[in-house]
Amino acid sequence: MDEAIVEQLRAGRPAEAFDALVASYRRRVFGVAYAILGSRAAAEDVAQEVFVKLWRALGDFDGRAKLSTWIYAIARNAAISARRRERPTASLSDEATFADAEARSATMPPANEDDERLWRAVGTLPETQRQAVILYYQDERPVEEVAAMLGIPVNTVKTHLHRARGRLAVALGAPERREVGT
Repeated sequence: MDEAIVEQLRAGRPAEAFDALVASYRRRVFGVAYAILGSRAAAEDVAQEVFVKLWRALGDFDGRAKLSTWIYAIARNAAISARRRERPTASLSDEATFADAEARSATMPPANEDDERLWRAVGTLPETQRQAVILYYQDERPVEEVAAMLGIPVNTVKTHLHRARGRLAVALGAPERREVGT
């Protein structure tokens, strides 16, 4: 689909390209924003902001990076900027905040009880590990593409995935594995 969108851009049909881009990427852009912000409303706002930015920048896309990488970078940066603008005023000791957190965890995409446990565990990972896990396992992106999307070296992505797997194993009750020589 990316090739078709790029061809529409080259053919001078930006409106058609944008329509196809929105249809192809709206769920992914929302997912990226939600993974960073943890709030459905904030993620929807950021997704809308991202598509406005994409519309304005569509003519600047030069094809050096993959279209998906370019879109992901814009979405990630917009979500991080939105998170920085937020002021942490909530506490889980506040009943309304706790109820919101419970409701939010219920909106994750579990297919069964094990999936629900896994998604809750993924939600507790540090942000960079969580993003790497979502991109690699959920979105099925190769490590090299995850690295490009996150703007970090390939080996750093591998380290994040390794550490995340270890944390998830512990969180899900797997016995700890000892390294050789320890």
